[in-house]
Amino acid sequence: MDIATLLSFSFIASLLVMSPGPNGVLIAKTVPTSGKAAGFANVAGFVAAFYVHGTLSILGISLILVRSAEAFFIVKMLGAAYLCWIGFKALRDAWNGLPPASDIKPAKRQRTLAKAFVEGFLTNALNPKVSMFYLAAFPQFITQTHGALGASFALVFIHSMLNLVWFSAMIILFARLSGAARGPSFQRWLKGVTGIVFIGFGAKLASLKV
Repeated sequence: MDIATLLSFSFIASLLVMSPGPNGVLIAKTVPTSGKAAGFANVAGFVAAFYVHGTLSILGISLILVRSAEAFFIVKMLGAAYLCWIGFKALRDAWNGLPPASDIKPAKRQRTLAKAFVEGFLTNALNPKVSMFYLAAFPQFITQTHGALGASFALVFIHSMLNLVWFSAMIILFARLSGAARGPSFQRWLKGVTGIVFIGFGAKLASLKV
């Protein structure tokens, strides 16, 4: 695989990573409320999900999902339901308000990071549009020659690293703003916006057609 091919793929993948989506909304919700470590745990979940999508695409399972209306519908609705569930939870918290700071007990670090990782993983894994990206991109950048398998995983690695760099920068930005973002009013506003956006993404995913 030549440099021009890698650069072309990197450019297309960068546009996908930087475009607004559920991953960015999750980071915007996590960092002000749970800190940078939880944000990076979200990103670790994103990266793990990319390798799941990439592996499924390389093995051809994602092709079955796209060609089988029933299988695609199941995965699509699972993803939409999960996004809407996050959205409804955020709207519920915004409606109920937040307890005073003195009433908030710090969560155990290990459990918090594990939960953040799972949230990131599920947000990215239950999105068939990511599989569709791989199905659309791989035929254009991979040739059926010796070493194609390694080249395919190299593209998955590039995509995941672009994701890591972009969202790490976003985490640092939100962390610097977190001091002003911890007030109860801002937190209620943030949860309300997060809820609406996630439900919107869930509805959009539910209406997605092959």
